[in-house]
Amino acid sequence: MDIDFIESRFNEIISELENEVMEILSDNSMDKKMTNLNMKPLSSVRQILENALDSIKMVDRLSRDEIEKAMSNE
Repeated sequence: MDIDFIESRFNEIISELENEVMEILSDNSMDKKMTNLNMKPLSSVRQILENALDSIKMVDRLSRDEIEKAMSNE
C-alpha cells in the first residue's frame, strides 16, 4: 500500500477544507453563529480524514509486522 500517496491526497483535501474555512471566516455577511455553523462540518470532515489516515497507517504497519513475523518463522 502506498501510504505516502494516500497521505498526499488526504493533505490535498485538507488544504481545500482550509481554503473553505478561510472563505467562511472572511465572509463579513455572516454573524458569529452562522460562521460557526458553516465551519462545524468542515472541522468534522478534517477530523474524520485525520482519523482515517491514522487507521490506514496502523493497518499498514500491522500488516507489515505480520508479514515479517511470518517470514521469520519460515
